[in-house]
This record gives sequence, C-alpha cells and structure tokens, in this order.
Amino acid sequence: MSLESVGERRVRLLDNPMAIRAMAHPVRLDLLGIVGRDGPITSAAAARRLGISQALASHHMRQLAKYGFVEPAEATNSRDRPWRLTPGSSSWTAAPQDPQSAAAADVLGRLFAERALANLVAWQQRRDDDWRDLTGVSSNLIYLTRDELAELNDAIEALLVPLVDRRKLGDNAPRPAGTVPVDLTFLVSVLEPTESGN
Repeated sequence: MSLESVGERRVRLLDNPMAIRAMAHPVRLDLLGIVGRDGPITSAAAARRLGISQALASHHMRQLAKYGFVEPAEATNSRDRPWRLTPGSSSWTAAPQDPQSAAAADVLGRLFAERALANLVAWQQRRDDDWRDLTGVSSNLIYLTRDELAELNDAIEALLVPLVDRRKLGDNAPRPAGTVPVDLTFLVSVLEPTESGN
C-alpha cells in the first residue's frame, strides 16, 4: 500500500491484495461507514450500532488500523479508545500480472455494488418528494473507445473531488442546513458484443 498526493488530496493506493481483502469484508465496510459518517467512535459504540459483539468490532477495527484505514483518535477519558478515519481516500487497481490483487479487487467491487443496490432499495422505501427528482437510477448504453472512457472517468472524478473535499468523511464540523449523506456509486462495465459485433 502506498500514499500519493493528487492535488491537495492524499490517496491511499491499495496495491496489496491483503490490504484490499482487509477492506473487502461486510463488517469492516459497515465500520468504515459508521466512522466516516459519525466521526470518531469506540469499538463498543460501533458494536452496539451494528448489533455485534464488542470483541468482533474491536477485531475488525484493529484489522482496518493494520492496513491504515482507521487510526486511534483522541480519547475524552482514559477508558475509551475511539477510532477515526485516516486522512485521505482509497483507490484500488488490480494489476493484470497479479491475480490475487485482481481477485481481491473484484470482491471489493461486488461488495460496493451490492451495498449501492441495498441503499437504493432502502431509499425507495422511505424517500420523500423533495429528493425524488434527483435520485434513482440512470442507465446509458454508449459506444466508447478506451481513451473516451478514460476521459469520461476523469471528468466525473473532477466533478466529485471538490464536493468530497468540501465535507470530509469523519469530520464532525457543522454542515449547512439540509445537508444529507448521498451515495453516488458508478458501475461501469463493458458488454459482450452481439453476433453482429455491436
């Protein structure tokens, strides 16, 4: 795992299959979500939120810390041991010559896709009309070259980065009234050609 700077951002490149596997666990993703949304939290408090044992939450927090996803936060007393997100974001790529990294990245990608679908279904069951026109699914079938797809990915990233940096995960600073957490998950896949080659 290595760190690199992209502009003012620190990006953690997950190039080690063990680090990718450390993140690719449903409980660990839940813990990262809690720490990211609520800020520093103890394993005991996170365990209560998830309905799991404190020992299990502590084990998974330690695994996340081992690979640099969380770190100890300042405690308000000598008893509590809260955790916080480490600064920066994570990015993973599976090098074709490394089948273990590719397999781990595939598992992590599927977990993120499954979570995005679960978030969408939950939102559809509770959504209100104020946000209805801005949420949901958009699907587009387009023909692109590899360079055009890279250009599109870069353009989306350029739009998202300033918004992500504006209100960092794990930061409990006051947010403007009406601010809500929004899951933006983009799924990009190349389809099998038809018999005609299209």
